[in-house]
Amino acid sequence: MYGREPIYIAMFSGGAASAYVAYLMVQKHGEEKSQLFFTDTLWEHKDNKRFMVEVAEKIGIDIKTVRDGRTPEEVFEETRFLGNSRLAKCSSDLKVHQTMIYLEELRDNGFEPILYFGIGKHEKRRREGIEALYNHFLLPRNGEEQPVKTVFPLYESNISDDEIKNIITKDWDIQLPEMYHLGFSHANCGGRCVRGGFNHYKHLYETWPSVYIEQEEMENRLREQLGDVTILKRNGKPFTLEEYRKELDKDSEIAKKLVEENDVPCVCHYA
Repeated sequence: MYGREPIYIAMFSGGAASAYVAYLMVQKHGEEKSQLFFTDTLWEHKDNKRFMVEVAEKIGIDIKTVRDGRTPEEVFEETRFLGNSRLAKCSSDLKVHQTMIYLEELRDNGFEPILYFGIGKHEKRRREGIEALYNHFLLPRNGEEQPVKTVFPLYESNISDDEIKNIITKDWDIQLPEMYHLGFSHANCGGRCVRGGFNHYKHLYETWPSVYIEQEEMENRLREQLGDVTILKRNGKPFTLEEYRKELDKDSEIAKKLVEENDVPCVCHYA
């Protein structure tokens, strides 16, 4: 550990997988050396906090929360780049950058972070991306790179998402975040994830139309500032949330085809 005291950190998204990974981490390393870590985008659903607090109490460790202080929309405005299904500065600025600052602080204070992620066996690409990030992103020390160790307990396990959810709800007696009950695949950013793709926004509109309209209005504000930019793309060209909503309202074959062929899953490192 480069001569530093190890500290074990569960990268906590407010979701079921990261909650269970945090539990496994504490069972292996103990409460005193363990910590939950959460990067707040200020777009999170209000029920996420309730879930995170109950999980922290259950497994007996504290939550370290860090904030940039900006929302994703403010990041888009300041960087003059609207996050979309291919690239989102909100993730790099509000999550990754804030994480790196904290990890450097830990090292400066004599601790060596070991990071635990709720990445499953079906998420090979995301695991590789996370490993590459923490192998090279931090500043070299004493003239050499010192990669941060990353651990993926679920990647080596056969446990399913449903089994994890059953453990949390039945064994721990903790209700999952409301967004799970609404049918979303993750609990990030209160349904407003700009990397969600067509399937995500179709579900958002059908389940939570007021939030869809908020995203549509945000997109329109940024289009006024930045030009012909959109969250979604159709055939490589800008395709607005307003256009998509109108096609969904018609229940057209075009909208169905878009959902089937062009969905881009959320790839935020903390999902």
